Amino acid sequence: MTNVLVVEDNPLNKKLFERVLTKRGGFAAQVTEDVETIIEIVKANKADIILMDICLQNSYYNGKKINGIEITKLLKANPHTAKVPIMLVTALGTAKDSEYYIKLSGADGFMGKPIIDHQMFISQIKSLIFAN
Repeated sequence: MTNVLVVEDNPLNKKLFERVLTKRGGFAAQVTEDVETIIEIVKANKADIILMDICLQNSYYNGKKINGIEITKLLKANPHTAKVPIMLVTALGTAKDSEYYIKLSGADGFMGKPIIDHQMFISQIKSLIFAN
């Protein structure tokens, strides 16, 4: 089964993503915004893809507040975690801004919130997983 790690701080989005990923995508979904947990999951090869929110209210690393861009950079800089595809999923910006956020973070994809077309969302996730 494909494992999707969702890094999200909004309780409604957590439930929505989990439901869409499991019901529509047939994926196993794990949701957290704890950076240490994220790193452990990815290093243990328990994530086939990461869906990363950019704005995280409760995420800290080494005692400092950290956002999804910085977490993505951290994961992509580590040889043990760099190959896991990361899709930024954010309400910040538009599709036009996607290139900027991808270049800034090193992410592999971008999807704007709110997620309206669930089937397209699942298709984009699958394409990133199978591209790697």
